[in-house]
Amino acid sequence: MSKRAIFLDRDGVLNHAVIIDGKPYPPRTVEEVTLPADALSALRDLKAQGYLLIGATNQPDVARGITSKSLIEAINQKIMSTLPLDEMRVCYHDDKDGCKCRKPFPGLLTQAAEEHDIDLSRSFMIGDRWKDVEAGRRAGCKTVWLNFNYQEEFKSAAPDLTAKTLTEAKKWIQMLHAE
Repeated sequence: MSKRAIFLDRDGVLNHAVIIDGKPYPPRTVEEVTLPADALSALRDLKAQGYLLIGATNQPDVARGITSKSLIEAINQKIMSTLPLDEMRVCYHDDKDGCKCRKPFPGLLTQAAEEHDIDLSRSFMIGDRWKDVEAGRRAGCKTVWLNFNYQEEFKSAAPDLTAKTLTEAKKWIQMLHAE
């Protein structure tokens, strides 16, 4: 039987995004990384239900020359040392690169599904931006949008659930899991 997974965006979901003029950005240093208060407990509960927990993040500032790949990896390591994630998948490309792993394309999710025998129709994508929701939708996952009222347009179809916290998302997933 295929596995189930929860795919989670990094900045804004696994860690707090840095908000500048109403828009979310990744932390600029490892020290700037802070995790939502409910992240550990919510993810432990989902892990206990047998879900693979996989981070899926766009990090285009590497391609743009704004940040280093080593900084992204250090931030990922800090997050993974605290949260019960199975892995962190990263797209380092910019939109102009035409990469199929860059959300809203589903490549990060579909590659993980192939490698880990994941049934995407029984899996979820949790994100805080429209590109996360759209990547999940295109991959065939149920989608959760953590709405933090960013000052940006939501360009995807409606998510299956709009929530404010990982705990809300977890409860909904557990409710579906029980059915």
